[in-house]
Amino acid sequence: MDLASLLLFIPACFALNMAPGPNNLLSLHNASRYGLRTACVAGGGRLLAFSAMIALAAMGLAVVLHTSAYLFWVIKLAGAAYLFYIAWQLWRAPVGQVAEAAELPRGTWQLARQEFLVAAGNPKAILIFTAFLPQFVSVGSTTPVSEQFLWLGVLFLLLEWVAIALYAGLGTYLQRWFAQPRPRRLFNRVSASLLGCAGIGLLAARR
Repeated sequence: MDLASLLLFIPACFALNMAPGPNNLLSLHNASRYGLRTACVAGGGRLLAFSAMIALAAMGLAVVLHTSAYLFWVIKLAGAAYLFYIAWQLWRAPVGQVAEAAELPRGTWQLARQEFLVAAGNPKAILIFTAFLPQFVSVGSTTPVSEQFLWLGVLFLLLEWVAIALYAGLGTYLQRWFAQPRPRRLFNRVSASLLGCAGIGLLAARR
């Protein structure tokens, strides 16, 4: 990939990374609840899911999702169901000092698993990798296509980590405001509504 393509890829890629999807919303919420470091480390679960998707796209296995309507339907149904489950939990989450004292703290591993499942449950993500990354691969280059795809994938993941940190930083900045019961309840319910909308959008997604 030449320099011109790289300079086009970076802003286009970062725009995708910064899109306010379910995973970025989770980073915002986790940071407001558990802190910046925990949210950034938990984001590694998302990166693991995306790494697997990039590998599948590089190997051409993403064609299965294009050709198998049943597999696409199963994955998106499971992903939407999980988003609805998280939304329901957030909507009913207790607020206030008594509720916070009674609530068991969630471990980083649990939050990372949540990030992984949300990312892995979105079949549109692997189709994005299939449609987006290859546009910046130069077939006529002396660098093998697989190597170009690898570096594009690594760059995508690095920019995704930056997006995780930015959303987590915003959540940390708003942490003091969210410490009050009413703002926390409002934030939880807005987040739940957005995740529910994301689940509906996923159900409506076509291959």
